[in-house]
Amino acid sequence: MQEVPERLPPQEQDHQPGSEDEMVPAPLYQPRFVGSGRLRDRVVIISGGDSGIGRACSVLFAREGAKIAIIYLDEDSDAEETAELVEAEGSEAILLRGDIGEKSFCEEAVTETLARFGKVDVLINNAAEQHPQEDLTGITPEQLERTFRTNVFGYFYLTQAVLPHLDAGASIVNTTSITAYRGSPDLIDYSATRGAIVAFTRSLSQALAEKRIRVNAVAPGPIWTPLVPASFDAERVGEFGTRQPLGRPGQPNEVAPCHLFLASDDSSYMTGQVLHPNGGEIVGG
Repeated sequence: MQEVPERLPPQEQDHQPGSEDEMVPAPLYQPRFVGSGRLRDRVVIISGGDSGIGRACSVLFAREGAKIAIIYLDEDSDAEETAELVEAEGSEAILLRGDIGEKSFCEEAVTETLARFGKVDVLINNAAEQHPQEDLTGITPEQLERTFRTNVFGYFYLTQAVLPHLDAGASIVNTTSITAYRGSPDLIDYSATRGAIVAFTRSLSQALAEKRIRVNAVAPGPIWTPLVPASFDAERVGEFGTRQPLGRPGQPNEVAPCHLFLASDDSSYMTGQVLHPNGGEIVGG
């Protein structure tokens, strides 16, 4: 089993969404178990699929037999490496570069996926951004709109684009956050978007139940992804995750199995639910 770091060395990056190849140590994305064909012959779209939790999902889903459409913003090197990792698992990947906050791009991404693979079976809404502010008044209209455009509008747009192409048995999995349940004083706008995604998941699951399309979510705690050094200063990164009951930050490959479970038929009697890989913090009652 891979060694999981207990504490991270202080570091920071000056751009979002951040680059995985600049992180020390590198996040753990490799699947920890052999595949069993749980997604054999399925096509999966993953937003933010180039790094962090998205990369871990891309590689794990490929190991389970899926073809992967990787949506990413602008981190070309991360995306290309993830595509190579998918192919190393014996699968296929397509890279789709663009901003999910733009409805037209989401429609184009689904069209390109259909042109390449012929169908879509699973949608993983995962891309997100966050911008810490010490005071609510520091959140500018531009930041507020940008955060909601990526974290909420993007999920809506991509789901709207893919929905006409999903058949019974399809699955949608949304990445939300522990901050939707316990808040975060310097990530107020981000936390609000994550709360919106919980409500989106529950409402959409009811709307699609009759069509036998399941909708669930995953609410990670502090996970070592590029968004962390791209959001916080070096000192805070050095303390990241140490206050969780397990005493450390989580790794992407400790979260991706939750997405796999909800995407596969293993969770065939679950919809409208949220899984909580968060290092032991009790949330939501």
